[in-house]
Amino acid sequence: MKWETAVTPSKTAVKGKRKNQPPAAACGQDIEYSIILPMPTPILATKLFIPPPRPKIVLRPRLIEQLNERRHHKLTLISAPAGFGKTTLISEWVNLQDDVAGLNPAQVAWLSLDEGDSDPHRFFTYMVAALQTIVPGLGDGVMAALQSPQSPAIESILTVLLNELTAVATPILLILDDYHRIDASSVDDALAFFLDHLPPHIHIVITTREDPTLPLARYRVQGQLSELRATDLRFTRDEAAAFLNQVMGLALSAADIVALESRTEGWIAGLQLAALALQGANSPQGNRDTAGFIQSFSGSHRFVLDYLVEEVLHQQPENVQTFLLRTSILDRLCGPLCEAVLHDPAVSGQETLAYLERANLFLVPLDNKRRWYRYHHLFADLLQQRLQQTFSASATGVAGEIAELHLRASFWYEENDLEVEAFQHAAAAHDVERAERLMEGRGMPLLFRGAVAPVMNWLASLPTAVLNASPSLWVTYASGYLFLGQINGIEEKLQAAEAAMQNAEPDEKTRDLIGRIASMRATVAVAQNQVETIQTQSQRALAYLHPNNLPVRISIIWNMGYAAELQGDRAAAKRAYTEARSASQAIGHFIIHIMSSLGVGNIQEGENQLHLAAETYQNVLQLAGEPPLAVACAAHLGLARIQYEWNNLDAAHQHAQQSLQLARQFHNSVDRTVSSEVFLARLKLTQGDTAGAHAILVRASDAVRQHHYTYRAAEVAAAQVLTWLRQDNLAAAAELAAEYDLPMSLARVCLAQGDPSQALAILAKWRQSVEAKGWADERLRALVLQVVAYKAQGDGETAVTLLAEALTLAEPEGFVRLFVDEGPPIADLLAAMANELPPQHTGSAAYIHHLLAAFGRQTDHQPAKSTSHLLPEPLSQRELEVLQLIAHGLSNREISEQLFLALNTVKGHNRRIFEKLAVQRRTEAVARARELGLV
Repeated sequence: MKWETAVTPSKTAVKGKRKNQPPAAACGQDIEYSIILPMPTPILATKLFIPPPRPKIVLRPRLIEQLNERRHHKLTLISAPAGFGKTTLISEWVNLQDDVAGLNPAQVAWLSLDEGDSDPHRFFTYMVAALQTIVPGLGDGVMAALQSPQSPAIESILTVLLNELTAVATPILLILDDYHRIDASSVDDALAFFLDHLPPHIHIVITTREDPTLPLARYRVQGQLSELRATDLRFTRDEAAAFLNQVMGLALSAADIVALESRTEGWIAGLQLAALALQGANSPQGNRDTAGFIQSFSGSHRFVLDYLVEEVLHQQPENVQTFLLRTSILDRLCGPLCEAVLHDPAVSGQETLAYLERANLFLVPLDNKRRWYRYHHLFADLLQQRLQQTFSASATGVAGEIAELHLRASFWYEENDLEVEAFQHAAAAHDVERAERLMEGRGMPLLFRGAVAPVMNWLASLPTAVLNASPSLWVTYASGYLFLGQINGIEEKLQAAEAAMQNAEPDEKTRDLIGRIASMRATVAVAQNQVETIQTQSQRALAYLHPNNLPVRISIIWNMGYAAELQGDRAAAKRAYTEARSASQAIGHFIIHIMSSLGVGNIQEGENQLHLAAETYQNVLQLAGEPPLAVACAAHLGLARIQYEWNNLDAAHQHAQQSLQLARQFHNSVDRTVSSEVFLARLKLTQGDTAGAHAILVRASDAVRQHHYTYRAAEVAAAQVLTWLRQDNLAAAAELAAEYDLPMSLARVCLAQGDPSQALAILAKWRQSVEAKGWADERLRALVLQVVAYKAQGDGETAVTLLAEALTLAEPEGFVRLFVDEGPPIADLLAAMANELPPQHTGSAAYIHHLLAAFGRQTDHQPAKSTSHLLPEPLSQRELEVLQLIAHGLSNREISEQLFLALNTVKGHNRRIFEKLAVQRRTEAVARARELGLV
């Protein structure tokens, strides 16, 4: 509904995407990646693996019973320091199958958390992936939205996920293991929202070393929280005896067990390390007195751990000690990876891992085939400390030795197509050149593949001198800010890059970097509607970018189309959007494809191709997914304008409300909110609610001033003029129309003042201008207002002539409100024309009577009867009903809902209608139907 200004496309930061193939499985097929559009985040399958029960374990029925009894709570919190058996307990519980309060393992979702999950989108991407292991297909749209460069507010995404979970019939148990590794209040807040609205058949278990920042006190008061803490988890004397003598194979006396349990205070990790040390002491080579050993350590947990780890390590063969220390740098372990890190052909990684598991050396399996493992986090921390001490006397120093281990891991990961892990180890090795190369990815930077946090954290950690030595790092840093929507931090980084490049060789790489900098400035200018900057920086980018840098070059083409549309050069905009849409589809650049499609829809609407535009907007909504991307705001608003024009006011209101709701969910979307509110204000004017329209426009005007959205000011002003005219405040209307130089508004003011001659003078000049520019929509609107002005001047003959011209232009696309909004002058002329049309003008007569019906007018002469019977095969009554709704722009789904038909049935009717009318497209069907007087 573009009364005064051209539609401005919604603004989405431009990102690239390429088709990804899952990397080769490095250790068998046990590490898997799933790629999900539009912004693919690799899903590490081992994070979703439920740890299997150990062959020997101390059964803890008292705790299992508590877990079972408290399943009706929405949250179970297991909070205790390291080494109290939190994960082991939950693993035992969920693997008891039918004993878990009627739950079976197929209804348990597990997520092992790490530091990289301290981002709401990554956190919930993995949560959805975990849930999909038991409910395939659940949250597919949620996953796409979470990985979108401009996703909705996290609460909106979670609302969709919660609704889908509500529809799942079976109970679900979701385990969030190691939540203490999350360090982000945004994740805490989002999880609190999720918990607050959790369906009753979903139960969440959190294991953590420290209490999360959740409203735990409120959950306690509400009876929604079950808790197990260190005092609950520590071994009783009976459990300690079972563990030491049965699991660890010792033969300790009751007194020794009591003493050891007292020394460790039932702390499981301490007991296990003590048992390992005692195994060595009691071996044939050992000569230590058990009671004396038990008495030999005391103090804090950390002190005890240091002491016991030292004891345990010294009892292992030297090659095992080396293995443990050097592989402690790895988050996950498999045989080949460990061999690469050790760089010792005499060591078998897989055999050593199997030995460590048999020896109960704190190794946690990550799959059923025992190929992937991790160390217990506490044990890994202690090993890493010991590694630092071991290398302290090295000639190359601690940093050099450990860096070498990280580099070996990095090379192995890269060879096995695990680029994110390869980058992380290169960064840990402080190999800037290698980390930078890996960060750029193979055609798709890691920033856009779920590695925002590690990349940005690494860049933030680098000294300025290092960034200056490699200007492309500054540019990637700026890209990260752009990806995160933090526009204010971008220019500083780009200027730093340019300063660092002053003495660089003008080679191919440098030129491409200059092009990337220009492209980012153009993209920032798009967000701010700065046409000249968009154009100059886009042209500069195209001049410097490497010809093979297709993702960025295609995004620049879209930028230029956007700038052309802002300038009113719709022909240039259409060419650019069409080129960008085709090229982006060819290389799989999802975001530019959808943005270009939206741009094409805007131009189609401006060319009065309402049916084509409606199809395009519907396609954009399909691409936007559910929950939708930001572009869905503009697509819904475009459909609202078209439905309004077809006089489907309910549908128009529905789309406008969806547009407004989505706009409010996205960050930096006040401009989209303003456009949606302006449309809704126009709709209220149509419904006679002038006060309601005025209130909305006051709010929109305040937002425009507050956020300096000058490009929206004219849009708001045009609607305000209509409101002032409806309230007979001609002075205010005239002042506002003149202030913003709105020709159509000025002409309306002149008509309201009783000066049709001045109105015609303004309209003649405006129509000449828009015809020169090729603005078909503005030309048609000006033409209809000229009809009103000539009638007001008493020149009925010219008015009828122009009205006939307008009807000819408007009929193929079914315009209605274009005429109805002008009120009685148009209705009177149409009524006169209806009585004078010759019989052969069947189509025109049907259209005029359709318009008169929208005015609420009845005529003496009705349109000719349907000529469906003249077709080789007449349309059935149901097919005529479907055809009428197609002509009103309804989608197949909307038709199915209105007629209470299955979607496939509607599609079948469509096929038969097209066959009988001998057409292939909806637009052709509507045009043919109007020729025959069928609609």
